[in-house]
Amino acid sequence: MTEPNRPESRDSWLNQPAEPDLWAQPASKKESTSSGAPSSGGWEREVLEKLVLATVAEQRAARRWRIFWRLLWLALLGAIVWAVSVRDLTVVAKSSPHTAVIDIKGEIAVDAQTSADAVVASLRSAFDDAGAKAVVLLVNSPGGSPVQAGIINDEIFRLKKKYDKPVYAVVEESCASAAYYIASAADEIYVDKASIVGSIGVLMDGFGFTGTMDKLGVERRLLTAGENKGFLDPFSPLQPEQRAYALKMLEQVRQQFIAVVEKGRGDRLKVTPETFSGLFWTGEQAVQMGLADGLGSLDYVAREVVKAEDIVDYTQRGNVAERLARRFGAAFGEAAFRALRTLPVLR
Repeated sequence: MTEPNRPESRDSWLNQPAEPDLWAQPASKKESTSSGAPSSGGWEREVLEKLVLATVAEQRAARRWRIFWRLLWLALLGAIVWAVSVRDLTVVAKSSPHTAVIDIKGEIAVDAQTSADAVVASLRSAFDDAGAKAVVLLVNSPGGSPVQAGIINDEIFRLKKKYDKPVYAVVEESCASAAYYIASAADEIYVDKASIVGSIGVLMDGFGFTGTMDKLGVERRLLTAGENKGFLDPFSPLQPEQRAYALKMLEQVRQQFIAVVEKGRGDRLKVTPETFSGLFWTGEQAVQMGLADGLGSLDYVAREVVKAEDIVDYTQRGNVAERLARRFGAAFGEAAFRALRTLPVLR
């Protein structure tokens, strides 16, 4: 016989697992992590926060550098403008008696610092200043373009007549060819005893590669409409009639040069067969030949001749950007172009 069912004891009933409570709330994050077990997704959030902060810091640093460089360029531009303004204001405000000086230095050419445009502008500024008692051309040049020199020479004579101010030329190392073309317009020319003066003449230089091309087996194919269109082509033989034409043209420019020198120097010039031959002489010899009037420096002329020791520079120079562009970029192409072209040059 089976025993009848007996009620379970109190202890066995208490030991049974409790049924889950569907209405119970989940434990808080603090309670779940109090046992030491990491919460789900905690490390991802930490990495993401660090990444965002690093990106923001990098953007801020890049923005600071951009602002820094912009301010630096702005300061540099302001310094350049200030320097130019101060120099111009100094010249304009110099109303007391002084000696105006203008540099004639380096090659005399269209795109050079000593171009007709730059020198003429400087001359007009100097003559127009009532405080300038005289204008001094400070010359140190081997020569250059006869056209540019002629423009400057003509303008000097015009301004002297208009303002009734004397013009003096002071030679440093050299005053040759086109530079002397300009200096001859001065009322008096002062040199150092070792200066190089003269070289009154005209040249046209170039190269001929015909023999080299024949040796290399290179054929020159030049097509022209007009028998003289290839005049002075370096890869073609120089024709006798073209040579004669070029010499005639050079002689005409030389006679213009001679006329300018004779006009400027007048009876002081002691003409010899070598005077207009293209030779050059020391400053001491130039004084003896009448090409110069005496020995003296810029300070000497300002103090003893003009009687105004204060010297103000009226030379107009290109800005920094132009000089840098010409030095690092355009100068290379300009030099190549000048090496190939064949124009009359006073040297």
